[in-house]
Amino acid sequence: TERLVLAEAGLAIEATAAGRVVVVGDRYGAVTLGAIALHGAQEVRVHQDPITGEQALAHNAIRVELTGRFRHLPMTPELFAGSTVIIGQLPKGLDALREIAQLAAAHANADVKLFLGGRVKHMTRSMNDTLSDRFASVSASLAQQKSRVLKVSDPLPEFRAGTTDYPLRQHHADLNLWVCAHGAAFAGTKVDVGTRFLLEFLDRMNPTAASAVDLGCGTGVIAASLARSRPMMNVLATDQSTAAVASAAATAAANELTAQVRVLRDDAMSTLPDASVDLILCNPPFHLGTSVHAGAALKLFDAAGRVLGPGGEMWTVFNSYLAYDGQLNRAAGPTRVVGRNAKFTVTVSTRRGNGPAQPLVV
Repeated sequence: TERLVLAEAGLAIEATAAGRVVVVGDRYGAVTLGAIALHGAQEVRVHQDPITGEQALAHNAIRVELTGRFRHLPMTPELFAGSTVIIGQLPKGLDALREIAQLAAAHANADVKLFLGGRVKHMTRSMNDTLSDRFASVSASLAQQKSRVLKVSDPLPEFRAGTTDYPLRQHHADLNLWVCAHGAAFAGTKVDVGTRFLLEFLDRMNPTAASAVDLGCGTGVIAASLARSRPMMNVLATDQSTAAVASAAATAAANELTAQVRVLRDDAMSTLPDASVDLILCNPPFHLGTSVHAGAALKLFDAAGRVLGPGGEMWTVFNSYLAYDGQLNRAAGPTRVVGRNAKFTVTVSTRRGNGPAQPLVV
């Protein structure tokens, strides 16, 4: 897909002035570095939602001696302002694609061209429709090696310099909570059923905790709910996703909780000191792209074992078939099941001693 995007967009990139090429959804840097090395792109603006993608691009740029030729920006008007070529991978979700389309149509040049690629099996007609809401011309390349590129141009005049719908905002009366979401945030403005189940246990969580982390916070529902239930507690909402932390910040603001809830974009609490947190709440991801994958969750469990202080608790909710109990026991401390319904399991892991987490032998 990356090779096909670069091939389809090559002539457009070569005809584009410095600072006018934007890359979105570049997983590890191949699109950004390819545009620079193959087609002479200069001062490329890049948006990568996961912080691990940014780190990979930085390392790969060093390896091929292309540092200083690009800069990272969040999903904001500044990313697209004045751009004439936008290239990259199609996002998995339509909301993420819709936010890109709205910002590009409003803030890119009127002659902008988009080249967004994907695997054929993951592409739907709804993607074309989403792009057609803001652009007059949307077509697909011929398929090559099971990939295609959507070629998009002619932003509709009525949306030029307009506002976007994001972050979306929804009030949940049962929780008395506003939820805000940017396009790439998991679950959007909904509250997924696993999170709802975990929230049922808020009053049982470490009663002496002064500090807490919503680990893998998504839109910040858990952080906001915990902060509201414990007005004296400081809560950190952290995620590796740009869309997630921006959404969590918006959720905190919408619920007037910014004094209590701080947001941080970080990879598995890498910047937090050892044994520094009393309480961690986690609804871990179980997908990597479109595949079921436990790697991200296991990384979060290991991080919790490092960051929890003695006597600290980690409360986790997960699909019961994933059977994370053993991994939590090993990584975060002795773990017991405190709740289970037809689909989900909630566990609490307790950190013991001053050294690494000591698993409970069963």
